[in-house]
Amino acid sequence: MEFGIIGAGAAGLAAAYELGKAGHQTVVYERAPFLGGQASTFDVGGAPLERGYHHLFTSDTAILELIDDIGLGDRMSWFESTVGILSGDGQIRSLVTPMDLLRFSPLNIVDRVRLGVVTMLLNWRKDWRALEGVTADEWIRRWAGSGVYETVWGPLLRGKFGEENFDKVGMPWFWGKIHTRFASRGKGMTREMLGYPMGSFGEVFDVLAGKVHELDGQVHLSAAVDRVTVVDGVATGLEVTMSDGESRSENFDAVLATTPSFIFPSLVPSMPADYAERLSGVTYMAAVLIILELDRPLTDVYWLNVADRSIPFVGVIEHTNMIDPSLYGGKHIVYLSNYLSIDSPLYAMSHEELLAEYLPHLRKINPDFEDSWVQASHHHKVGAAQPIIGTRYSERIPDHRTPFERLYLANTTQIYPEDRGTNYSVRMGRQVARMMLEDLA
Repeated sequence: MEFGIIGAGAAGLAAAYELGKAGHQTVVYERAPFLGGQASTFDVGGAPLERGYHHLFTSDTAILELIDDIGLGDRMSWFESTVGILSGDGQIRSLVTPMDLLRFSPLNIVDRVRLGVVTMLLNWRKDWRALEGVTADEWIRRWAGSGVYETVWGPLLRGKFGEENFDKVGMPWFWGKIHTRFASRGKGMTREMLGYPMGSFGEVFDVLAGKVHELDGQVHLSAAVDRVTVVDGVATGLEVTMSDGESRSENFDAVLATTPSFIFPSLVPSMPADYAERLSGVTYMAAVLIILELDRPLTDVYWLNVADRSIPFVGVIEHTNMIDPSLYGGKHIVYLSNYLSIDSPLYAMSHEELLAEYLPHLRKINPDFEDSWVQASHHHKVGAAQPIIGTRYSERIPDHRTPFERLYLANTTQIYPEDRGTNYSVRMGRQVARMMLEDLA
């Protein structure tokens, strides 16, 4: 059988690999000129660097198994994570170990204990379903208290989802975040271990695409799918504009789309109202990134959560506080990360405008910072980076099997209760590939 796949990100390539291993032919079409979606790379100092910061947790078994399977297991390295939080007083404090929590002076001692107890209780809770009816905002206020909310988790929720959406996010999203981070700690629950493939995530996707080719599949870049062909309610193929401008109509036994939910309806005839409502019921936050190449470190932590909402970005990820800067020609790599709506003024800013907006705030993080530290900078943005998953989402999640026979959908709105991530996209891609084979059998 022959399968058409829309999108060469983690889900699409993982599905193509799974189908190829089962003896079937796949053709993958990617509108962008590169593989990997949000985990794609560009060159910095002679080495590939992700457009959006990426790392793996020890619990990310789906992608770790795939990396082993394609022969890159020896490229994985593991590092002890360093995480800090920047409070409104301008101080960076570590908030990883129990001792860090006891020393966290922005909270009084009662709130420090309360923060620790609530976090541990969430980690021990295995059934997230009882949390579906409440938002993260409401749950944290109720159980962690106003001190913890206003100082730690509230500013981070606002930074992640914006003033319009911070109080709409379902509690299972927050539960998933706690579980993911604690699962990457040892039995002593002290330090968190993070993994990185030393050839970059770009190498992982390059090798994975090569494996698809070895299994008689094809991967086409700069190839835009214009329409899914549907005949009598059955998906029969794809209409594609190739990189040279040629229009093609290709026939397939089944089709998998990995596009964002708001794009998918434009590729197919009108669909039943219930499924269309499930697709439109989830909105996305955009991501905007400024990547700095500095001649020295900015901080001494890898991941800095910015709880000071006077700063116009929510995260500072200093990649070279985990990976040695010698890999990038001695440059220190810093991501300034922000999630916002696509109608935000920051999203509309040019590279130069956004850099000018951000740089003065770096002195709040490091008072010694000077603009001359910046040797180069890069600007990337993604319009559909973070789906906003509300309450009781299990009742509204779109099915992978769409209303059209032999047409399937796999995107980040269908990862639940976990948050979207490369590991879960790989897991989903392979699962949906097996689903397609079972249905066609």
